[in-house]
Amino acid sequence: MAVKGSSTAARVLVVFEAVAAHQPVGVAALSRMLDIDKSAVQRALVTLADQGWIQAREDQMTRWETTPRVLNIALSSHGKADLRQNIQQVLEQLAAQTGETAIFNEPDGAHLVVSQVAESRHPLRMVPRVGAIVPARESATGRILLPYLSPQRQAELLGGPPDEALLALFEECRVHGYAASREVDAPSMTIAAPVFEIDGRPIGAVAITGPAERMSPENLPRLAESVCKAATLLSRGVPKVGTALP
Repeated sequence: MAVKGSSTAARVLVVFEAVAAHQPVGVAALSRMLDIDKSAVQRALVTLADQGWIQAREDQMTRWETTPRVLNIALSSHGKADLRQNIQQVLEQLAAQTGETAIFNEPDGAHLVVSQVAESRHPLRMVPRVGAIVPARESATGRILLPYLSPQRQAELLGGPPDEALLALFEECRVHGYAASREVDAPSMTIAAPVFEIDGRPIGAVAITGPAERMSPENLPRLAESVCKAATLLSRGVPKVGTALP
């Protein structure tokens, strides 16, 4: 059964577009140009004002104009596009430096997922699929991101609260600044380091993955250092020590 759209919501959006195009503009003018009853226009304006999208300019008569919120949304969208481009550039550099596939994993609802990949050039390589779910408990990504999340968020990603052993492992990874794991796919090894937003939120993890025989214990410190440097390049801030973030 098809879901019908909301005529009220559509009217509010039409009024918002008209305000943006003709600001500052009053109720009567909007009613005429949109051919909508003044009371309906007024209700739409009040809704938009209550939500912070428009504001009244008090002259001889009340006229409406948009607030900076719409600009903030536009800048945020542009900023995310820039971040994606930066992430891909860093992943390409990391893959070239280490010889292994570089990936960016991030939280998405109740899961951790692969969001960006730069493939290794080796004939034998590990290449996770973009959109693939990353196990929070067993993965290097989960073990380095979950220490910075709230207990509620940890439980959501794990499917239940972590036990004492897992919490101890989280703390060990946090102290080292990276996590390494072979538990997701035994023939492979993954090393991950966290990336933080300016307010200290962990937004994802940079990682490399490849055959365990190439990523041997003696090579682990060198590879982990490269991963941590890549994560630092993408981070805009650092977490507060001892603080679990939502």
